Amino acid sequence: MADYSHPGSLVTADWVAEHGSDSNVRLVEVDVDTSAYDEGHIAGAVGWNWQSQLQASVRRDLISGSELEELLGVAGIDNNTTVILYGDNNNWFAAWAFWQLKYYGHSDVRLMDGGRVKWVADGRPLTTDVPSHAAKSYRAAAPNQDIRAYRDGVLAAVSSSSVHLVDVRAPAEYSGELLAPAALPQEGSQRGGHIPGAANVPWGQAVSEDGTFKSAD
Repeated sequence: MADYSHPGSLVTADWVAEHGSDSNVRLVEVDVDTSAYDEGHIAGAVGWNWQSQLQASVRRDLISGSELEELLGVAGIDNNTTVILYGDNNNWFAAWAFWQLKYYGHSDVRLMDGGRVKWVADGRPLTTDVPSHAAKSYRAAAPNQDIRAYRDGVLAAVSSSSVHLVDVRAPAEYSGELLAPAALPQEGSQRGGHIPGAANVPWGQAVSEDGTFKSAD
């Protein structure tokens, strides 16, 4: 982990194997839907559906603080729980959940480096048993606006030489050929293309073949 800029945001699969069942730790698998989770997941892990649980249903946005409170409380998570997120697709959707938890002020949330791919490649066990965790009370903090950009700020950045925009979608999405990742319904954007001046650095380029993040170098 020393090769990363923010090693405290990650844990290894070895760490999860050793500490995943600790009383103050909650494992959560986050995928575009729960089909992968249903086929098998790390023992004790809760499954979150990105499509139905982690985005607003009317418009493309984060869920509200009250919705997050309910989601976490039902999963047996309180404000002092260490939340470990992982998923498929190079942790795409787990990273989205990580951002939301940080946005609403959860102090100890981390990604399992390598996600589901690394866990399976290591030959570690999966289970289809769905855990039952006692519900807890959760209180979301006021949104941390420092880690979110809005339209007007992005528009200003387009004409600024001191700000660099990065588009992490696949090249086909960046070019406008697709509106969403190839395996998903093509309804992710209202129109194709990218913000003028944005560089395309696909998310997949940030990870190694085993799904773990590349070093800062």
